[in-house]
Parts: sequence; C-alpha cells; structure tokens
Amino acid sequence: MDLSNFQKIEQAQYVNRRELVRLGSAALFLVAIIIYVGTKMPGSFLLISAAVIGGYMALNIGANDVANNVGPAVGSKTMTLTGAIIIAAVFESSGAIIAGGDVVGTIRKGIIDPSAITDPNVFVWLMMAALLAGAVWLNLATALGMPVSTTHSIVGGVLGAGVAAAGWDIANWTKVGQIAASWVISPVLGGVIAACFLYTIKRTITYKTDMIESAKKIVPLLIGAMAWAFTTYLIMKGLKKLFKLDFITALGGGFVIAFLIYLIVRPLIAKAAEGLESNKASVNKLFVIPLICSAALLSFAHGANDVANAVGPLAAIYDVISHGAMAAKASIPLWVMVIGALGISVGLALFGPKLIRTVGSEITELDQARAFCIAMAAAITVIIASQLGLPVSSTHIAIGAIFGIGFLREAIKSNYGNMVVEIKSHHEGKDEAEVAAFLDKFETASFEEKGFMLKDLKKNREAPTVTKKERKSLAKEYKKELVKRSAVLKIVAAWVITVPLSGLLAAIIYFTIRGMLLP
Repeated sequence: MDLSNFQKIEQAQYVNRRELVRLGSAALFLVAIIIYVGTKMPGSFLLISAAVIGGYMALNIGANDVANNVGPAVGSKTMTLTGAIIIAAVFESSGAIIAGGDVVGTIRKGIIDPSAITDPNVFVWLMMAALLAGAVWLNLATALGMPVSTTHSIVGGVLGAGVAAAGWDIANWTKVGQIAASWVISPVLGGVIAACFLYTIKRTITYKTDMIESAKKIVPLLIGAMAWAFTTYLIMKGLKKLFKLDFITALGGGFVIAFLIYLIVRPLIAKAAEGLESNKASVNKLFVIPLICSAALLSFAHGANDVANAVGPLAAIYDVISHGAMAAKASIPLWVMVIGALGISVGLALFGPKLIRTVGSEITELDQARAFCIAMAAAITVIIASQLGLPVSSTHIAIGAIFGIGFLREAIKSNYGNMVVEIKSHHEGKDEAEVAAFLDKFETASFEEKGFMLKDLKKNREAPTVTKKERKSLAKEYKKELVKRSAVLKIVAAWVITVPLSGLLAAIIYFTIRGMLLP
C-alpha cells in the first residue's frame, strides 16, 4: 500500500480517537450527575433524568453559545484557542456561581400561561421535554457549525411542549411575536453599534497621518467607554444577586469607575505607544489587553445570566418534586447551579473550538480593533435593549456585530474604489508615473486631506471623458465581498427555524414522555 494511504488512515484514526475521547468525557460528566443526584435523592427517577438533561443542555450551551464571547478575540489572534477556552471557562463558571442568582422564573420569558397547567406531573414532563428539545437542537446546530440562540432554543421548547400539554390558548402569542421581532432587532442593533465604533476608530485614528499620536488620545477614551458599558452592565445584571440598583444609579456608578480607569490607562497607553510605527498593526497592539478583558467580562456576564437556560427548568422540576406543587418562582440549589456551571465549562472545552473558529474567522476577517468593536456592541446593545424592554439574543447581537463590521468594510472598500476611479478619470491621458504618484499621496493622506484632494481635482480639471460603463468596469476592480454570503444565509436560516424546530421537537418529546409514564 502507498505510504500516503497509510498516513491518511493514521490521520483518520487520530481524528476518530479524539472524537471518541470528547464523547467519552461528556458521557462521564453525565454519569457523574446520575451518581450524585441518585445519592442525594435516591429513587427519584424523574429528578435524575431531569438533572442529566440539564447537564446535557449545559454542555451544549458551552459548545455553542460561549463562542460569541471569545470567538472575535481568537479570530483576531489576540488569544490562542486554548487560552480563550481557559479564560471563558473560569469566568463563565464564576459568573454562574457568584452572580447567577438564587431564584428563577419557572416559565421562561412568560412564553406560556402557567395557570393553564394544574397537574404538577404534567408540568414536570413539559419542562423535561422543553429542556431536552432545546439541548438536541443546540447539539445539531453545533455539529453543523451554526451559532444560534440558546434562549430562543429553550423558549421554543417551552412553547412547543406547552401547546402539546394544554392547547394553543396556553401560549402568550404577543411574547412570541416579540421574540420573532428580535431576530431582526438583535443583529441590526449589534451591527449598527459595532459599525459605528469601527468607523469612529477609522476616522479618529487609522485615517490620520500620525496614527500613533491620534491613538494616544482616542484609545484611552475608547477603553473608558468600554469600562463604562461593562461596569453598568455588570451592576445591572451580573451583581443583581448582591444588590439591586436602578438604571440611572448604575449608569452613574459605571461612569465614575470608567473615569478612574481612563485616568489610569491614559499614561499606560502613551508609554505602550512609544516607538511604535504609524500603521494599523501598531494601533491594533494597543487594543490587545482591553480585548482580553472584554472577553473575560462578557463570559462572566454570560455565565451570570444564561446559566438559567440550563438550570432554570431543572430548578423548577426540583421544586415541584420537593414540594409537590408548582410555584411562580423556583429557588436554585447550589448543586443545580454547579451542574450548569461545570456543564458549560466542559462543553466549551470539549466541543467549543468548532464554533469559536466559525465566529472568529469564518464570517469575516477580524483584527484587534474590529474585535474590540464587537465586544462593545454586545455590552451596549444588551443595556439599551433591557431598558427598552426588547427581547434580544446575545448570540444574535454578537453575530450581527460581526456582520456589521464586515459590511462596513465592504462599503468603505467600495467607496475607496470609486475615489480611485474618480482620480483616474481626471488623470486620463496623463503619464502613468504622474497618476501613480498622485495615488500614493492619496493613499497616505488623512481622511480630511483626501476630501480636499478630490475637491481640488474636480475644481481644476475638466469634466472626465470616461463613460459610465467604463467607470463601472474600473470600480469592479475594487469591489470585494468581505463577508461570506454562504455563512450569512446559513446562520440567518438557523435563527429563523430555532423556535419552531425546538418547539416541534419538544411537542414530540412531551407526547413520548407522557405515553411512557402514564399507566
């Protein structure tokens, strides 16, 4: 047999072994849950089953949803994949356990009317079906490389199982409509905010003649803005278990902390900028530490808020089994929260790299400044949406921000191409060296200087003789697609079908469970 065939066989065996190790490790985690819960509450088959499903859901949240927090940092080569996984695992777990809250609504997002369910057993079956359906859909989406909303997955599961249990009237269709609207609201808000930050960086730093001098002034302000956004967000969301503050107080406290951080980082940035060349690569170096901090903070906030997607239904089931009745709110025992936190971390370590690569590098090319803008968009969009009462998804926001960055780059590239076409048309018939010299000067000019150069051309030159058809032909040379359209279509399609598909799965699973458990 050819040596190359032996190498292919060995490589295939290595890949299969790695996959078996991952699956085996995940299975061991679920077996550990069975042993622990079986010891804690012996004979409770329903609770053991629910705990395993909750652990399975947590694994899939770690595999799919956490990629949004660290993917841009990995894609911009700010962190290695291993380093990102370690940071995310530590801060996700910390956020879940320290600030994850001790009470959760038994019906996620008010998607169904709990008063329509009078039998506690039906409620338990409903929650188990919803949790399992959401986890199965997340598992499938991760395998296909599609970042989807874990919140929408569990909401779709609750909706489908609820309709299966009590009919169509149980659903809060107004809330369902709001969730459907968030498919547009979340990515658009995230994309617009990220694009605005990137355009600000370009106008105030990278379009200046002396980039480093501009960066010394602007980067500390951007870091201060980041500190303001994240501090406000953490006060409102991540630390609400410890104390509750209104929005204005949180905003004011965040501003004070942000101002102090600005005073600290301004001399540090000035020192770090010494000796750097005036180019984009040097500017990007100044965003490395802020970007790592933002990835850690996003992971902490995600763990504090989204762990309920895994343990919320489990806590509700535990509450019903323990007390024999349903409650509007269910307390979350520490062991339930630990299952969620460990599950997210294990799922991230075992299966997260695939989605991290998708988010970080397979949609559009990212550098440190662009990744920083995505992190800013994620924090600010959640703050705005929560104040306006808009149901948004952190996954949709992050992916929308990446889309916004890519489409802005396309627009800028296209606009620059039109400028070059304009220059060439005004230099028609001139020596090539003269045209090249003007273009070199135009390339290195600041944004304002470019505008003056174009105005001067139009004022001092005769009307161009290049036809409209020829201008379009020239412009095509500069038109590039910087966002992969196939990725956009695949991800948007996954978003649209998440709620209905998880709902259908939940209905099927509910009827299956009920058929197995009814006499």
